[in-house]
Formats: sequence, C-alpha cells, structure tokens
Amino acid sequence: MEWLRRWWPGRDEAPPPAPGTAWRLSDLLGGDTAGFARAERPRPFEFPRDHGPHEAFRTEWWYFTGHLRTRDPAAEAAREFGYQLTFFRFGLLPPAVAPGPSRWAARHVYMAHFAVTDLAAKRFRAYERLGRGALGIAGASAERVWIDAWSLSGPPWPLRLRATAPEYGIDLRLHAGKPVVAQGEGGLSRKSEHAASYYYSASRLPTRGRVRAGEREYEVRGESWWDREWGSGTLAPEQAGWDWFALQLEGGRELMVYRLRRKDGSPDPYSAGRWIGAGGGTLPLGASDFAIEVLDEWRSPHTGTAYPARWRLRVPSLDADLEIVPRLPDQELVLSVRYWEGAVSVAGTLSGEPVTGLGYVELTGYAAGGAPQRRRDASRRPAARVPQCRRPMRLRMGRTCRSICTSARRGSKKPITRLSTPTSRIPRIFSATVS
Repeated sequence: MEWLRRWWPGRDEAPPPAPGTAWRLSDLLGGDTAGFARAERPRPFEFPRDHGPHEAFRTEWWYFTGHLRTRDPAAEAAREFGYQLTFFRFGLLPPAVAPGPSRWAARHVYMAHFAVTDLAAKRFRAYERLGRGALGIAGASAERVWIDAWSLSGPPWPLRLRATAPEYGIDLRLHAGKPVVAQGEGGLSRKSEHAASYYYSASRLPTRGRVRAGEREYEVRGESWWDREWGSGTLAPEQAGWDWFALQLEGGRELMVYRLRRKDGSPDPYSAGRWIGAGGGTLPLGASDFAIEVLDEWRSPHTGTAYPARWRLRVPSLDADLEIVPRLPDQELVLSVRYWEGAVSVAGTLSGEPVTGLGYVELTGYAAGGAPQRRRDASRRPAARVPQCRRPMRLRMGRTCRSICTSARRGSKKPITRLSTPTSRIPRIFSATVS
C-alpha cells in the first residue's frame, strides 16, 4: 500500500514505473494501517448496510465469479462461459485526515477487474479499470459500486452486474439463492496474528442475462458466487499470497478453502475454509482439516510465471477426495497485479459417493514485479476514453497516454493524468495535482 502513498495526489509529478511493470500483492495489502479501523472481533452483519462500503477500513472488495451457458444446452451453437468481475476500494487517507479542497481530491481509489473464459473459443480475456473516488468517476454506496460504465447495482435483489470491453461484455442479474454465510469466526477471518478481515459469502446465486462475445450476444443462465471482504492490512510480512478455491458441487453443496502461503513456500497456519451443506448448514475448517496437493504446473508464456495447474483436495471430516482441473490452462490476468484466476471443474468422491462440480480458483503472489511480455491483443486494444468532466476541458492525448487539462485549474498547465489508462501506466492516476 506504500505505493499509493508515493503516488498520492498532492505532488506535481511522480516518476512513472517502467512500462509493463506490475505491482506485488504485498504492495496493495501490506504496509502501514495507522489511522484506519481494524477488524478485531466478530460482529453481526447488517444488510443491506454491509453490502455497501466500509470507508473506515483501508481495503475492501466486491468479488463475483460464475459459470454460464446458453439457455438451450441442446442447441448446436451452445456455449459456456466463466466470468469474474471484482471491484476493489483502497483508502488513501485515514478517516481523520481531510483531503485537499480541489474537486479532484479523492479519499479513495477504485480498481476493477473483468475477465471472461470462453470455453468454446478456448480463449481467456482480462481487462482492468481504475478511477479516483471524485467527480463521479468511481464510487460505492449500499446500492451501487461503479467505475465508469462497469457497475454493480443492488440490493434489493436481483443484483445487476454490467461490464463491457472490446471483445466481451456482460449484463447479468443475480437472484437471491442460499443464505449469506459468515466466514471465519462469526464473520471475522483471521489472516495472521495481527491482521484480520470481515468476510461473508453468498455461495450460490441463480444468474441470468447476456454475454457479448465479439459481435454476438448470447442469452445465458448459470450460477454465481459472491464474496465480500474488508479490513486494514491482510497479509503479514512473512506471507506471499494465497491459493483460494470456491467449489459448487452437485446437490447444492459448496466448499471454500484458502491456503495462505509463506514466502518460503510453506502453508500458513491461518489457512482456513468452510463447508456449506445443501440446506445451508456450515462446518468451519482450520488449516489442519484439509490438505491440498499440487499435481501439475503451468508456466505462463506472457510472464514466465509458474503456477500450480491441477490439485487434489482432501477433507477427511467430509470423506471428500476431489481432483480440481482448470477448464483452460491460460487464465492469467496480466494487469497491474498479475495473478491466475480461472474456471475449474471438479470430480471425485464425497461421503463415499461420486461427485462433480464447477468452481473458481485464485492464485496470488506467484508473479514477481517486473516487465512481462504483454499479451498482443491486450497491448494493442484502444485506450479507454477519458470520462466527461463536469467542467468543460480541452484534452490533448499523447503517445504516453496522458492528458493535459488547460481549464480545470484555471489556466494552469500542470499535468492531470488520464482517469482510465492502459495497464502500463496505471500508477500515473495517483500523480495528479489536486491541491
């Protein structure tokens, strides 16, 4: 999180990172949390209030994944898709510190990741947007979270997810399904001795809507998983990242586990999970209650990073022995933070009976900072347009993807960077002058 402070608006300029660089997960989730609230004890969740932002805490996210298919599975052109849409909020200033007087001044920065796994085309695409919480560019309330045209609307149910990108887009409605489940100890999810977050899940949400693939739109239906989490400081200095599994098994049962990894590669004792039965009953799982064995590896042609690529997950108390396989090998997000997040299939036994299912796996902390080999289609797509400001502006966009505002500061030509940028220039949004 220290990089947000370095690029916090208030300086005239900040040196840009090298083109193509990516930020480490610890840059976002580690570091100083002075002045922000901390998750320290269990608390009851209150809805719809807790669906909205918790601005006293430094970090939070609204996280959606799901599996969709065209509405007529018997049709010759039936297609299946996996999707991810995540909104992140990062606090720049503690609640007691006031931002500057400028209308550009922001207390929060928002980031969103949108990805589609197109199984018929054997294609994965990922996109990113960032925006400051000012001038209506990005924000969050109990009813809506947005960055430009990407948005989460609701509750009340159904929730509506909308995101569009050059090759893919979604417009989905997620209906109330199984009850919300508090993760950890009464909603308090401990990640280390000194760090915790508040965490709840809606593990099975019936979903309908449209997916756009190229020039075609498809009516789809399926099921989604929604995670909500907020806190101040999630990773300890000795932790590198996590392997997170969210599995929707046949018979209306779900299993979530995450293995926190230390920098020496060993599992962290604060790893945890939860079993959710068909009737909504749950069973908490500690680090010693499950075992994850890596069966294969995939090396990214884009970044050179090696990721686990097939797993065996055993939970003795459930008599569960599951094999988890990516539905496509290449589901790496090469964005401002590089990680693997993708659709998986599940097969094995549960209570002595065969079982299958679908899920999502997230692998963070494997990729180091540095300059990756960019995906050709991602690097050549047109840059996003600058959102319209409430005050008329004259914009000049150069080869460095920057804009000069010649009216917002009453004639000053100090640079104000673009509000939506290609990933190679992401941190420049934090270098705008707002004093």
